Amino acid sequence: MKVAVVVFPGTNCEIDTKYAYEKLGQEVTLVFHKEEKLPSDIDLVVLPGGFSYGDYLRSAAIAKFSPIMKDVISFANSGGYVLGICNGFQMLLEMRLLPGAMKRNSNVHFISKYQHLQVIDNNNTFLQKFSVGEILNVPIAHGEGNYFIDEVGLKELYANNQVLLKYVDENGQIDNPNGSIDSIACICNKNKNVFGLMPHPERAIETLLGSSDGVKMLQGFIK
Repeated sequence: MKVAVVVFPGTNCEIDTKYAYEKLGQEVTLVFHKEEKLPSDIDLVVLPGGFSYGDYLRSAAIAKFSPIMKDVISFANSGGYVLGICNGFQMLLEMRLLPGAMKRNSNVHFISKYQHLQVIDNNNTFLQKFSVGEILNVPIAHGEGNYFIDEVGLKELYANNQVLLKYVDENGQIDNPNGSIDSIACICNKNKNVFGLMPHPERAIETLLGSSDGVKMLQGFIK
């Protein structure tokens, strides 16, 4: 599988993401934000975590205007798989490839810790290797991870099985670290080819470092 990881000024997780997918035996290309075209024959585009353009204005508000984003949008609209992690999730919201918006954490502090997640829906490529209800342990690191969508939009997300992960404790009880509506940690689009999440699966690929639960997430895209 060929993976393109897009790099912006302020991105800080591109090497982690590249390492994770190469560890899984995949071919990874770093694509600079000023490029206008993605490499040919790409199977997956990853928008990694970090602080693109310093998060000026608001998170990802400037990144959506980068030249490469036109091709990312075309790739997604043609059915290509796109994964947005943390700042990448914020980009997908800004570009309207995913519904909703991101606000400051409810405690207005940056959060960096391991966080339990529960699989809500596995009828999708990203989480197909998990069981519904399964509890994962994956790091989070963000200051603006408070996902919001209005009541009509929230009902639509559930109606289309677009809510994929929720923040919970180790027993599966709601444990919301940032104030996200309904404790939502991960969503996808209606066509289930664009995925956004605040947790960092690329940082959970080795048990020695705390968790390997991210491995099966990333493997979901591998053909």
